Amino acid sequence: MQKNKVVAIATMGFALLIVFGAAYRARSQDAETPYPKMAPIQEYLMDRTAEITLARSAAPESISRDATVLVLGRQGYETAVQGKNGFVCWVGRGWGAAFDWAEFWNPKVRAADSLNPQAARSILPIVYLRARMVMSGRSKAEIVSALKEVYEKKELPDLESGAMDYMMSKSSYLTDQGVHNMPHLMFYTLVKDGKDWGSGAAGSPVMSSPYWFFSPKGESQMKGLPPILVFLVAVTNWSDGTPADQHSE
Repeated sequence: MQKNKVVAIATMGFALLIVFGAAYRARSQDAETPYPKMAPIQEYLMDRTAEITLARSAAPESISRDATVLVLGRQGYETAVQGKNGFVCWVGRGWGAAFDWAEFWNPKVRAADSLNPQAARSILPIVYLRARMVMSGRSKAEIVSALKEVYEKKELPDLESGAMDYMMSKSSYLTDQGVHNMPHLMFYTLVKDGKDWGSGAAGSPVMSSPYWFFSPKGESQMKGLPPILVFLVAVTNWSDGTPADQHSE
């Protein structure tokens, strides 16, 4: 029974990686996309109480109960609950993912995240900037240009060693593809080759994907941005402890 569960989660993990990575290396180059432009701002917003609840569900309650919680407002992310353990829970939207992802502007995406202290210090500033620019109607190109400028001026911190993210909410909606969701952990690194972690090797639970762009064409636009590689490890339970094979969309 346990073996079947692990196989099922590994399969889900592989499918999700294809969605967020390999498949879009090809699709991102297509002229047509299901979400060619930003949706009306209202479609990215949530009821405040519901957003807090979803954000906290990213990690086990032992972590999220003392975490800071953010909600998305019309000017960007703002603090709804001040925490005390250094973790930060928030709900990501599609425009927080790789810039050449086909679902970048998908207004249905609701990705519950719980950043550890290292990620809160070094990844969250990127999240804040991107959200402010998106909510003010800026284009992808303008956001990329702004990120390069602030990195050049050293106004964004370097990625901290040990930065990671819990994404274990059973209520997230990560993509239109497949089962839409999967409990997993993400690790942000400056590693250049995923093979150094055994990413993609037969039998390995480790997968990886670039942070900024999926496609080789997009990677050519990375000059001026730190080459962040994100490792993804599927887990067998949702944050509430229930088995992930008991999936609820």
